[in-house]
Amino acid sequence: MENTFWTAFGASTLAALVTAIGIYTIRYFEAWGKRYSIYFVCFAAGVLISVSFLHIIPKAFEMSANAPVYLLCGFLLLHLFNRFITAFVCERGLNPGYGIGLVPMIGIGFHSFIDGLVYSITFTVSIFTGILATAGMVLHEFPEGIITYLLLLRSGFSEKKAFILAFFAASISTPFGMLVSYPFISQIDRPLLGAFLSLSAGALVYVGATHLLPQAEKVQRKYTLCALGAGILVAVFIVLSK
Repeated sequence: MENTFWTAFGASTLAALVTAIGIYTIRYFEAWGKRYSIYFVCFAAGVLISVSFLHIIPKAFEMSANAPVYLLCGFLLLHLFNRFITAFVCERGLNPGYGIGLVPMIGIGFHSFIDGLVYSITFTVSIFTGILATAGMVLHEFPEGIITYLLLLRSGFSEKKAFILAFFAASISTPFGMLVSYPFISQIDRPLLGAFLSLSAGALVYVGATHLLPQAEKVQRKYTLCALGAGILVAVFIVLSK
């Protein structure tokens, strides 16, 4: 169990590092970051969605009879949270300019915290399941850091404040989520663990299908479909080679 803890912590720390690199890159190499970030988004979407459907969801269904319900709940909870942010936070009390950056930052911070929970769940199930989840999740951390920083910057924050806020919301929150959740995850029984795994799979599908792919459709870059296909192929190869 100790080895599992350090593996999960290492994976969540890697995710935080990749996010921090994304924030650093867009701050000091803005032109390069804007040019290629969409390809990271598409590749990450391919990996996340494929890994969820090919491995994480079947694993969860095997562990819990109620997994399909939790899968739907995981998807809907993130959707409802985003609706809540849009309907109640953005329109009530915040400076309109700051809201452009702060509201997405809150949502991304929550998602990053959930990522930490996913690391706890998947590595507790098995090292292989954790590695699969990490493969997709780490890849989407880079553009996530970029997006968080840019939105804060465009909403009126200084470069320094935008960097600090993005770092804590999108980066540090991931290992924090893992550390907070791991003691509880490691003590639950198999059916409940399967339920949490299914919740996390629903969240991963939501992130890939409703956050990452729509960005690719809006941008309409030449090789985005290739990047998406590459992500799917990598996920399929990893699953089949187990």
